[in-house]
Amino acid sequence: MKDITINPGAGAPPGRPAHQATAHERSGRKAVIAASAGNALEWYDFTVYALFAVYIGQNFFQNADPTVQLMASFLAFGLGFVVRPLGALVLGSYGDRAGRKAALTLTIMLMAVGTLLIAAAPPYAAIGVGAPLLIVCGRVLQGFSAGGEVGGATAFLVEHAPEGKRGQYASWLQASMGISNLLGALVATLVTTLLTEQQVGEWGWRVPFIIGLAIAPVGLWMRRALDETPHFREEQARQARQGDHVKAPLLSVLRDYPKELVTGLCMSVLWAVGPYALIIFMPIYVQKSLGFTSSQAFLAALVGNLFLIGGCVFSGTLSDRYGRRNVLRAAALILLVAVYPLMMWLKASHTQGTLIVVQSLFCLMVAMYVGVAPAALSEVFPTAVRSSGMSLSYNTAVTVLGGFAPVILTWITYTTGVAFAPALYVMGASVVALVALTLLPQGRHV
Repeated sequence: MKDITINPGAGAPPGRPAHQATAHERSGRKAVIAASAGNALEWYDFTVYALFAVYIGQNFFQNADPTVQLMASFLAFGLGFVVRPLGALVLGSYGDRAGRKAALTLTIMLMAVGTLLIAAAPPYAAIGVGAPLLIVCGRVLQGFSAGGEVGGATAFLVEHAPEGKRGQYASWLQASMGISNLLGALVATLVTTLLTEQQVGEWGWRVPFIIGLAIAPVGLWMRRALDETPHFREEQARQARQGDHVKAPLLSVLRDYPKELVTGLCMSVLWAVGPYALIIFMPIYVQKSLGFTSSQAFLAALVGNLFLIGGCVFSGTLSDRYGRRNVLRAAALILLVAVYPLMMWLKASHTQGTLIVVQSLFCLMVAMYVGVAPAALSEVFPTAVRSSGMSLSYNTAVTVLGGFAPVILTWITYTTGVAFAPALYVMGASVVALVALTLLPQGRHV
């Protein structure tokens, strides 16, 4: 693997006044707050679809069989992931050429448009086949936007981080996704508690999407208030001095870093599968397969995501001290051996308390891996192609194995009768991750 290094991005280098270092630290903290808040709003819009997939299926995908409706709804969810690699290619390359801030602002606005389409789409009974087409269009825009989010946001956070805190800073990427899950679960809990089942089915399911439209003014304001990252400015200056501008970052990744791309892809498999199988899909699974009510499922998700947020920041901080590879390997091993027994316990002890404990443990175990994965993946690629390399690696994995996880798991569970399909899915991804970690660079190269 190539030795990838870039200049330190923080602290006060020899000869630099202390007050400049302090200003840089303030800029870094501002970047974490703003980028995390914008990322949380973006992923809130992306994840509430999964939480209300049952009601979307009832309104937009006409079929007498509720299971077929749910699968159709999840298929539309998965179709949004088909365009994620395209979004990764376009937005990742744009971020490497125009800057991290410009790319993140664009992703915010695309997500807002996609969410508006879903929130305002008339049901099948009103306009027929045009209704599911509007849902698919909304999901495609959301997927395209999300395709550029991971690479751009991670590069933004890592390149603003002080030396020795890049794992902690990057962990807020996934922690903010936990915040979005928490917000989505909170809204879902309130909607399903305050409204009757009929009201939720008729119009209440739209409320979370309407709330999500706050992403446009809030996210745009936050992203415009940020400074460009020091690393990107330094890289642009270096390229200007040496006359070696990377005009096609994507082509450079494919041509010059094929081993890094494969390593990043395999590392991202568990990063993609874990959250979608054990966090996003789980509220639906426990309702349809284990007989829990929607309010019980959403309450467990609400509590569990608190552990996801705290676990991400803790594991990211831990990786700054003990190394990315060590923390990632431990997390993958725990997921490999612990998920199936926890599912068995949940089935045997069918109580709200057990569901909360199991969901919280799932979120904590996933957090130990995904909290470190962004920083680890960012260290595989140099500054000039970081956004493109990360976006392509992660989004390829999440498109194939993450986005279609709900529909795959729904099909396996309800047509083949395989018990605990989500657990088996995660166990397989853990094996792939453990193999990929042997190729991860020993040192921290960012």
